[in-house]
Amino acid sequence: MGYVLGLPRYANVSPLHHFLKPEGFQVRYAVPAELNRLLLSGEVGLSLVSSYFYLKHQEALGLLPDFSVAVLGRVYSVNLFHKGRLEDLKRIALTTESATSVALLKLLLKERGLEPTYERAEGELELLSAYDGVLLIGDRAIRAYAALLPKVPETPHTLPTRFGEVEVADLSTLWFQRTRLPFVFAVWAYRRENPPPKPLVQALREARREGLGRLREVAEAEAQRLGVHPALLQHYLWNFRYHLEEPDRLGLQAFAEALGLPFRPVYYPG
Repeated sequence: MGYVLGLPRYANVSPLHHFLKPEGFQVRYAVPAELNRLLLSGEVGLSLVSSYFYLKHQEALGLLPDFSVAVLGRVYSVNLFHKGRLEDLKRIALTTESATSVALLKLLLKERGLEPTYERAEGELELLSAYDGVLLIGDRAIRAYAALLPKVPETPHTLPTRFGEVEVADLSTLWFQRTRLPFVFAVWAYRRENPPPKPLVQALREARREGLGRLREVAEAEAQRLGVHPALLQHYLWNFRYHLEEPDRLGLQAFAEALGLPFRPVYYPG
């Protein structure tokens, strides 16, 4: 078996792999929480993993130095859908797909002096009949938001965050208001004893270059897959930061510090 690459099937990572040519390696798709486990077990060699997972296990992991899935400001797909004020939330249903989003939500609410009850639950907005809030991420969050949206406005600056009694709290926006830094949701990581071959890293860089250069094409394909308006998907995708530049590294370090974790990355040398 060749080197195994781990990927989540989320629209926000599609520019990284839409044009990827898997020659000499295999691709395994799973949700972030599962990819975290597969990387630790050695079942995948290089994987997009949640930043929370990376920070917790960074002593064992290496990091590609120029890749990220990050946002400065609103992300649109890590959302707490809730009724009433944040201060009044008592029970929140949590996604089972991502540890980073859960850790970020708890951090942001705790800093406001809020400690509601958190429960893992499968479902989408129907959970609001039993909970005060529900945390959705990735494609589920995009579909849920799009379903509430009466129409796609001409400019994304007018995209609403309130729909009747349901309000949408974007966690990346709350992070930006707190830090004025990007939030890094995912990074490419590998076990240090099993670094990815150089041709694979080069293939990922080439796929990203192609994906960002042909973003409208990528967005239209993802919009069709999700059943949402392509203009909404295109804005969503061009909002991301995929290169782990210095502001992103500072954001990742700030997240580590907020969690009480060190930040000592070891970067892939190639």
